[in-house]
Amino acid sequence: MEQIIATVRDLDGALVVIPEPGGDFPELTWGDAFFYYAPDGRIPHNVQPYGTIITKNYPDDDASDLDPPGRWRVNVHLDRATFRELTGEEPRDLGGPHDYAATDSVMPHPVYGPLGWVCVVNPAESTTDTVTHLLHTAHEAARARYTRRREPGSA
Repeated sequence: MEQIIATVRDLDGALVVIPEPGGDFPELTWGDAFFYYAPDGRIPHNVQPYGTIITKNYPDDDASDLDPPGRWRVNVHLDRATFRELTGEEPRDLGGPHDYAATDSVMPHPVYGPLGWVCVVNPAESTTDTVTHLLHTAHEAARARYTRRREPGSA
C-alpha cells in the first residue's frame, strides 16, 4: 500500500490526501488515501478523486471484506474502453457475479463499477504493475480534465 501511495505522490501535480484524527475529515476516512490532480496542492472543489485506497468497510460498501487486519483495496476510475478491456464488461451493464473479496484480481468496483471504477483487494504479484499503470493513466486523465476546465470559454 505504501508503495502505491509513494508512486502516486511522485506524479507531477498529484495530491495524496490521507485523513488523520484531529483533521477536518470524518473519522470513517481516517487512514484511507484519496488521489487528486491538484498542482496547487489544494483539494479541488467539485472534483472526485481519480483513485483511492480504502482500508476498511464503509456502510454501503462491505463486499470486499476489508475489516480484517491487513486487507485494503485500491480503486481507480477508468475510461469505458479500459474498463471493458480489463473486465470484459460494460460499466453500466455489469453481468457479475464477482467475488469482491478476492485478492490480487482486477474487477469492477462493488458499488461504483457502473460509473467506471475498478478495484483490486491487496494488489500483489499479478496486479501491482497493472494498478500502477492504471493510476498513471487516471492521473493523466484528471490532468486533462483540469486543463480543459481552465481553458478560456470553458464552463
